[in-house]
Amino acid sequence: MTWNPLSLPNQAGKTFVVTGANAGLGYFTSEQLANTGAHVVLACRNTVKADAAAAAIRARVAGASVSVLQLDVSDLQSVRDVSETLRALPRLDGLILNAGIVHPSADRQVSLDGNELIFATNFLGHFALTAGTLMALRRTPGSRVVSLGSMISRLMDSSLEDLQLATTYNGWKAYAQSKIAMQVFGFELDRRLRAAGAGTVQSLVAHPGYSISGLTPTVPGINDLTPAKRVIDGLQLLVGAQGKHHGAWTTVRAAIDPDAHGGDYFGPRFLTRGAPTLQAATATSRDRGVAAKLWERAETLIEEPFL
Repeated sequence: MTWNPLSLPNQAGKTFVVTGANAGLGYFTSEQLANTGAHVVLACRNTVKADAAAAAIRARVAGASVSVLQLDVSDLQSVRDVSETLRALPRLDGLILNAGIVHPSADRQVSLDGNELIFATNFLGHFALTAGTLMALRRTPGSRVVSLGSMISRLMDSSLEDLQLATTYNGWKAYAQSKIAMQVFGFELDRRLRAAGAGTVQSLVAHPGYSISGLTPTVPGINDLTPAKRVIDGLQLLVGAQGKHHGAWTTVRAAIDPDAHGGDYFGPRFLTRGAPTLQAATATSRDRGVAAKLWERAETLIEEPFL
């Protein structure tokens, strides 16, 4: 079917969980899903910001159904607690793995569990959350997991041998590895679900292109920018930037397009911006050897088997 991101199929009666939903891509993903009639759970570390995001969605989407759940994806105990809550939901149609650190710190930091913080936030917590909520996903016909990747996977590559970067830390290397890991995980998850006979749960991957705040509409309390920031970011139109409301289109399509399939990879038509289309992922993202090692290491770190 021809996909129109401005005219989405009705999702009334369905429930989606979006991590990191209080700002940026996560906010606009949540708003667009709420506009389809679905119930959207905003799973966020900061509940004050999450409440503001929920209020903004209700103000902008007539009849929106949203709720807030406190989740710190960098903290595995928080992930375990939230997973227990989500397992109790009567249905879980979509788990959107969006939360993440976009601007890496100059110095290496670690999570409460002792893992490199960008890796823990962008990947490991999402791995654990998916494992913890799989029961609810499996009992919901047609459910999907959408992993948020990045076009940085085309600019930097890694075999993911050194996930913790204990002696070789570089902020952008850490970010790139975390996003490559998310893509590897998303494709491997779909393969393993099929092999385990859980093919009713599909795993897809999406990347938002080059999406920036200054080209994103103002939403009071969510995306408030100075005029100077608008001008500076506006210049980046010349290099193919787009607003985060458009960047969210790929995630939303992966979550609800009835013609999409497990293992699909969506991104903007022109790589950095544009309508969401099916694309080819990098070789590393689909490398089964890389995936097997990542999966084994992640299971060790969360201290439980995934499937």
